[in-house]
Amino acid sequence: MEWHRIVAALGCAWMAYGQGMATQGAAAAAREKPSGRPFAVRLTDVAAAVGLRARFVNGGETAKKYIVEANGNGVAFVDYDNDGWDDIFLVNGTQLGAGNMGGNYLFRNERGRFSDVTKAAGMERRGWGNGVCAGDVDGDGHDDLFVTYWGANVLYRNTGKGAFRAEAWADKGEWSTGCAFFDFDRDGKQDLAVARYAGFDLVKTPLPGAAANCRWKGAPVFCGPRGLPMGGLTIYRGKGDGTFTEVSSVGGFYGFTVAAGDWDGDGWMDIYVASDSTPSALLRNNGNGTFSEIGAETGLAFNEHGYEQGGMGVAAGDFDNDGRLDLIKTNFAGDYPNVYRNAGGGVFEDVVMKAGLAVNPQYVAWGVGLADFDSDGWLDVFQVNGHVFPGLAGEEYANPRLLYRNLGGGKFEDVSALAGPGVAARASSRGAAFADFDNDGDVDVLIMNMHGAPALLRNDSATGNNWVQVLVKETGTVVTVEAGGRKQAQTAMSQTSFLSYNGRRLHFGLGKATRVDALTVQWPSGRTERIAVDGINKLVKVGEGE
Repeated sequence: MEWHRIVAALGCAWMAYGQGMATQGAAAAAREKPSGRPFAVRLTDVAAAVGLRARFVNGGETAKKYIVEANGNGVAFVDYDNDGWDDIFLVNGTQLGAGNMGGNYLFRNERGRFSDVTKAAGMERRGWGNGVCAGDVDGDGHDDLFVTYWGANVLYRNTGKGAFRAEAWADKGEWSTGCAFFDFDRDGKQDLAVARYAGFDLVKTPLPGAAANCRWKGAPVFCGPRGLPMGGLTIYRGKGDGTFTEVSSVGGFYGFTVAAGDWDGDGWMDIYVASDSTPSALLRNNGNGTFSEIGAETGLAFNEHGYEQGGMGVAAGDFDNDGRLDLIKTNFAGDYPNVYRNAGGGVFEDVVMKAGLAVNPQYVAWGVGLADFDSDGWLDVFQVNGHVFPGLAGEEYANPRLLYRNLGGGKFEDVSALAGPGVAARASSRGAAFADFDNDGDVDVLIMNMHGAPALLRNDSATGNNWVQVLVKETGTVVTVEAGGRKQAQTAMSQTSFLSYNGRRLHFGLGKATRVDALTVQWPSGRTERIAVDGINKLVKVGEGE
C-alpha cells in the first residue's frame, strides 16, 4: 500500500507535539448563532441506582508507562437471553503484574434494573481486553460475542441457556482492537474481520521520553503509536458452526474501530477501519471473495484537507435524510471529527465545517453515536472524550461529553449545556453504546470511564414526538423508514462507536408523524423487502422472508 506516498503527494504535513500521535493543531471554528429551539431532552446517569456497579481497570491510574494502558475498552448493549430487554456487557483491562485485577462484566436487564450475572454466565475472564463485537455465528438465534485482547482473543458462544462458552481463538496472540461479524460472501454465514493496533512488546518498547515518539509537548510520555510496528486487519470466512478460516490480511495502519456495512450501496458488505496516526482504510467488497483498499479514492482515508489523523471511533447513519448511509469518525485532540457525507456512488465528502461539528477540537474524542435523542426524525451526534495522559501539566484528563442536535439541512448545533448532568459530567471515557435499555421509547447511552464506574445515561425526553423501533435478526441489515415526508436510513452494526456494540434494535424518530408510510429492509444477502407497519410508538421485529 502506498498510503504514505499518497500523503506526501497531497502535501500532508501534520502538526504534532511529539511524534507519537497525529494532531493538526486545529483551532475551534466559530459557533453560529444558537437556533433558540427548545431541546426537551435530559440525560441523567442512573448506573448506580439501577445496579450497574463495576470498575474499569487499565494500567496505572496516575501515570501511563506504556500505550497499552491508555486506550481503554468497548461496551455493549446485547439482549443475550432474547427476553426483549437489552443487557449490558463491559470489556475490562487489568494492570501490569496485578494478578487478578480487572475482569469483564455481564449484567442482566431485569426490566430496567441490572443484576451481575458474570460468574453464572461464564464470562469471568481476566486479561487486557479491548473491544467487543456481536453476531450469530452458529445460526441458533442468539448473539455470540467476540472480545479482542492484547493477547489471545476469545469467542464467547451463547448457549441459549443464559450462559456463554468461552472458546480460545487460534490467532497470533497479538494486540487486537476492533472486530466485526459480517457476511461478505452472502452465503448466510457470519464471517469476521479483526483489526490489530500495533506490535507491542514490553521488553522491546522504550520507556517514556526515551525516543522522539515518546514525548508530548516536550514532556516524557508513553511511546507510540508511531515508532511501533503497524497493525492491520485480518478477514476470516465463517463455516456456520462457530469456526473460521483466514482468507485475507492487510497491514500498514494502526487499526481501531471496525465498521462493517454496505458503504457504497452495491449490496455487498464492505469494511471501514478508523485508524490512529495513519490513513483510515476502506476495504471494498468486490463481490467475488476479494477486497480492494480504496480509502483514498472514496474520501474516507483523510480529512477534508488530505491529512491523516488519529482516528478512534465510527458512527453510521443517514444524518441528512437522503436515504444514504453517512459516517462520522472521531479523532485525537487538536483535530476535528470527520463528518463524511455519502455523495453516492461510493464517494464521501468531509463536511465537518459546514455541519458545525468543528467547534470542540480540544478533546481527545473516542466513542460516538448517530442517534435521534429527541425523536424529531433527524439523527443527532453524541461524543465521549478523555485524554490519554493522566497527571500531565496543562492537559485535562477528564472531559465532558458532547451532544449536537441535528437542525436539518446538514447542520448541527452544540446543545451539551442543555442536555442535563449526564452530559456535563467529566470523565476520561472511551467506549459508548446507544440503546433503549428501559424500553420507554427513547435512546439511552452506556459509557466506559477509565479507572471508574460505567455511566448509564437515561434519556428523559419530554418532546411528545412519535417513534418506531425495528429489531432485525442480522447485523449488517439496512432499514429505511419513510414517514412525515422524510426518508431515514440506519444500519445495525456488529461494532460501532469505539470498539462497542449497540445491539440489533434501530430507533427511528417520527416527529409528529402519526404513521409509517413505508419500511424497507435490505438484508446482508442482497435481498430487499418492503414491510407493512401497523401503528407507531412500538417495536417491529423483522426477519428475512418472514
